[in-house]
Amino acid sequence: MPGGERIASHMHAWAQLAYASRGVMRLGVEGCTWMVPPSRAVWVPPHVPHEVVIVEDAYLRTVYIDESVVPPGLDTCRVVEMSALLREVIAALDADGLDARRERLLGELALDEITRSEPLPLSVPMPTEKRLRTLCESLLADPGNTDPLEYWAASVGASTRTIARLFRQELGMSFSQWRQQAVLARAIPLLTRGRALSQIAHELGYQSQSAFSAMFRRAFGESPRAFMMRDAEPTPERVSAEDDFDGDDDMVEQPSQA
Repeated sequence: MPGGERIASHMHAWAQLAYASRGVMRLGVEGCTWMVPPSRAVWVPPHVPHEVVIVEDAYLRTVYIDESVVPPGLDTCRVVEMSALLREVIAALDADGLDARRERLLGELALDEITRSEPLPLSVPMPTEKRLRTLCESLLADPGNTDPLEYWAASVGASTRTIARLFRQELGMSFSQWRQQAVLARAIPLLTRGRALSQIAHELGYQSQSAFSAMFRRAFGESPRAFMMRDAEPTPERVSAEDDFDGDDDMVEQPSQA
């Protein structure tokens, strides 16, 4: 699917696991949005209205699951880790000449792996108020923009005080807290692609990789390097990226993100 494509809000009676082996997509439901990094998957339960935006050219495999066999506890959308086994099971389900017995066995194994998949903290709450929604959508599209709240409030025709109140009222957090979550949601796909930390920090509006790394550690409890290397294969691209992560954990604040 090409970058920029949008699948309008819809729902279906079956559950869906969409696995992006390449590229980045964004899933939105009422009240929340998730950024889906490469080699991760998004889970959508039955009867949940959702829309999908392809952020970067993506290659997707999608598994549809009848609601009668949806495992308990999977009643909300989430982005999940993909085990190597689940990736291979999904590929096997797509093989030519699959007979009913093998499909059933593979399906049972896929369901078991899905229940074991660890969710990733990549959700960004979204408001319903029209002006605040427009502001948040604009920032999600450009998370590296460091313009202050006054600028964003004026861009949607509201006062700074009104927008600040709406953030607290609708989302239970401040503008800066929400923007940090939006930045983190965009950072994870960049990290999983093996991008140098200095490039990521610059793209997301931070003056140094140390400042970005400090914010990341506070949010996730580990450095970007540790997060990136978790469950990662040592490809040449990642080895190169690892060199860029040396010394990235200095606790340096970034004033423009306050």
